[in-house]
Amino acid sequence: MAKRGILYLLFALSVPLQGHAQVDVVTEAQVTASDGDFTPLWLNANKYGLSSLDPINGYVRVALSHGYDADSTRGCRVGYCLDVAMAAGFTSTFVVQQAYGELGWKHGLLTIGAKERPMELRDQELSSGAQTLGINARPVPSVNLSLPRYWNIPGLNGWLALKGHISYGWTTDDNWQKDFTKRQTRFTEHTMLHTKAAYLRIGKPEKPLSAELGVEMGCQFGGRAIFPQADSVQKMVNKSGLSSFLNALIPSGSDATDDDYHNKEGNHLGSLLLRLNYDAPSWALAAYMDHYFEDQSQLFMIDYDGYGSGADWDRWKHFRWMVYNISDMQLGLELKLKRCPWLNTIVAEYMHTAYQSGPVYHDHTRVMSDHLGGKDDYYNHNIFTGWQHWGQVMGNPLYRSPLYGSKNIYISNNRFTAWHVGAAGDPLPGLHYRLLLTWQRGLGTYSQPFLDPQHNTSLLAEVAYRFGQRTMLRNWSVKCAVGMDRGQLLGDNIGAQFTIARHGVIRKNNKQK
Repeated sequence: MAKRGILYLLFALSVPLQGHAQVDVVTEAQVTASDGDFTPLWLNANKYGLSSLDPINGYVRVALSHGYDADSTRGCRVGYCLDVAMAAGFTSTFVVQQAYGELGWKHGLLTIGAKERPMELRDQELSSGAQTLGINARPVPSVNLSLPRYWNIPGLNGWLALKGHISYGWTTDDNWQKDFTKRQTRFTEHTMLHTKAAYLRIGKPEKPLSAELGVEMGCQFGGRAIFPQADSVQKMVNKSGLSSFLNALIPSGSDATDDDYHNKEGNHLGSLLLRLNYDAPSWALAAYMDHYFEDQSQLFMIDYDGYGSGADWDRWKHFRWMVYNISDMQLGLELKLKRCPWLNTIVAEYMHTAYQSGPVYHDHTRVMSDHLGGKDDYYNHNIFTGWQHWGQVMGNPLYRSPLYGSKNIYISNNRFTAWHVGAAGDPLPGLHYRLLLTWQRGLGTYSQPFLDPQHNTSLLAEVAYRFGQRTMLRNWSVKCAVGMDRGQLLGDNIGAQFTIARHGVIRKNNKQK
């Protein structure tokens, strides 16, 4: 898959690479050493999957890119990137981290390939992570059509603006799944991934008060699932074709395992987002919410419960509804101090995921008309291997990734409560630091609960320095970080990470700076 991606990228971008005046070049090397069973959480998480849980790991990375924004004076703008790494102690030795081409026209952008995409409506380095479209796993190659920046809706004088995307892609971890499970537990092949998101900004950017509303959704579909048995192997070929792509876009259809109860085809999930902003001259404050859902019980917080009986067992007969709690969500506060460089950003978050529409799941039957829809089992699925890629969850890393397990691709802790705080500053020119502290209380899952609640505390202290342009080491930067886990959820781990990088430019005359 890696070789195919490189050949595709070189073919697709051979003309743009020859024509542009500037290509950005980043070379980077990183080494991580830990004492414990795993790399500490915050030395591993939210790095777009270019990380490892092995106590000793490292990589050498080279990235060449040309941002489509560099062609801002043109009507048609082209961007591209090739970002590869040679790694030790990772899930693979050769990693194609990013390989994409982009074509921009006016406000729109078409991207083909694997690209690291930042989270929306939250701080990139201090938040614990988004619950649906996070930055914890390797990018999935896709065809992505987007409005990457807010576009003012005409006729409203800038008071309403819209951005978003829609994409279809394919996962690349088939061989890793086979190796990890040793073909003894469930794995999948050729799974497709669909994502979409829309964000609405209310209020002009120059005004102090604004609000942002958003919805993010994902769907795994297609391919096939393999269920190894004691003396046989069961293979389930999922639906494919145009109808499956449409059912992923607009949740509909059904899976082969649904029988009388028609759920939606594929593994659908998403988040409802809200962010309120107040921007003052010397500070800015934002409050945000990320409410996760696996089905309509948490999407709409209400479910129809008025079915009939006998011949009418599957028909709506009475005006009766089931109302669910809204306790599962991520709540956050973000404070920016514009005149305090030594402490310029503070983030605090609270997460609760233990409800999941309740502990009882029961569809109405021919003899029992009551309908309850609980046990949502966040990030897991009965056919697909859950909301993960290469063993790392594609959302918030406080959901324990499958890489922490053994031979079973399963998110084993999705019911938890957590508190998370982060702080960052730039006390001196070129010097930047960040601190993260997370406390978590996990309950396991409804189907496999822990006998007793398990706890964990994770810490990160990181310092980065970029040398000035007037020094011998201009364009070079170094980063040192120390991380620690304490508790039953992740074990007792302590480690250090060192990163060195050089940022350069190749210009049209083939000279590098």
